[in-house]
Amino acid sequence: MRKTLTSTLLLATACGLTVTAHAAEWTMATPYGDASFHTQNTKQFAEDVAEATDGELTITVHSGGSLVAHGEIKPSVRRGTIDAGEVFLSVLSNDDPIFEVDTLPGVAGSYDDAYALWEATKPMITELFAYEGLIPLYAVAWPAQGIYTSEPLTDPAQFEGLRVRAPNINTQRFVDNLGGSPTETEESDIPTAFSTGRVDAMITSSSTGNSMAAWDYVTDYTDANLWLPKNIVFISQRSFDGLDEATQEALMEAAAEAEKRGWEMSREDNQASLDALEENGISVSEPNDAISEALQAAGDELFEDWQSRADDEAKQALENYREQRDS
Repeated sequence: MRKTLTSTLLLATACGLTVTAHAAEWTMATPYGDASFHTQNTKQFAEDVAEATDGELTITVHSGGSLVAHGEIKPSVRRGTIDAGEVFLSVLSNDDPIFEVDTLPGVAGSYDDAYALWEATKPMITELFAYEGLIPLYAVAWPAQGIYTSEPLTDPAQFEGLRVRAPNINTQRFVDNLGGSPTETEESDIPTAFSTGRVDAMITSSSTGNSMAAWDYVTDYTDANLWLPKNIVFISQRSFDGLDEATQEALMEAAAEAEKRGWEMSREDNQASLDALEENGISVSEPNDAISEALQAAGDELFEDWQSRADDEAKQALENYREQRDS
């Protein structure tokens, strides 16, 4: 009798363990705060996954760099420390120049062009991620980048020595080309960087200016439409392989919906953020001819540098995009 009871308990325990093991609990890191539309979209994605899988896959999103620093998110997913991550795509430019193509001035100056660029470069980016055991889920553009300053930007000479917050290597090169002094600063550190005098200006979007209350430390926003960079959300291949087929399909469907929703959120957030900037006293204007010429020259130099570093596959991806855009 005792042997039968013990066997029954062991069987029940084993069944319980099987059920528990079947449900996956993932950890995801993003460097962006909860006020960012990107983070809001990512959290909605996590909710959609939980609902679509009836709780068989839950994703806990740690925002604002609270779990892993921006530069460590991709390595952490690759090592398996966390299951998923979101990064500013161009911070990966040291890995391959294709990751910075969306921060080249003049390449894609509208949402339609930015999405076409993503479609043209996605195969190469997916291949590079796969080589490291990673799977891109979706990418979403930020609004076009502009320049925040503490005075009206009217003369290219103002760039000389200007300490500019530049979130990635390509933007740092761009600031160098303008004669400024680039400073790498994470979004969450922007207020401190201004208050301590580490930066005098920043290149970023209307959205970031709004979410970080830029009116507390600058007075002007030059809406220069420099480029529309993207965030990319990705997961570990190992974590994905641990899911059953139905859960994998639900995850990918939720990712496709998150990409679609995210691009629309970006468009809406851009206009809402521009309105908020003006409502809070920031002067929003387009660059004058002299500033436009300086930005163009710096951008041309940046593109020449990119071409000297990009391989044939990256150049072909860009050419494919241009052919599709111009057809």
